[in-house]
Amino acid sequence: QVQLVESGGGLVQAGGSLRLSCAASPSDFSIRTMGWYRRTPGKARELVALIISGGSANYADSVKGRFTISRDNAKNTLYLQMNNLKPEDTAVYYCYADRIATTVTTSSGSWGPGTQVTVSS
Repeated sequence: QVQLVESGGGLVQAGGSLRLSCAASPSDFSIRTMGWYRRTPGKARELVALIISGGSANYADSVKGRFTISRDNAKNTLYLQMNNLKPEDTAVYYCYADRIATTVTTSSGSWGPGTQVTVSS
């Protein structure tokens, strides 16, 4: 089972930027899919962005053009660059990793504990 730890959340004004990081361990664990999801109180968890090894990235329509997902395989770290943040981006952001290539979460996947992102208007 892979262990995930997110960092980089915080409080930012609307229009600002944040970069989230997700470190995966052990470093020799074979991970095919990594992604970011978010949840706000009273709502279901939703996909923000997903990247599959050897494939392209998928983004939620609400973040296209503002967020960029990337992965550093050498460091086994996933990033989410968030620009032009909006109050509606306020949520707990979770890192997800899976050993299979998938565009949906599976029972074999792993989750980080989450990091809070708050965007003030």
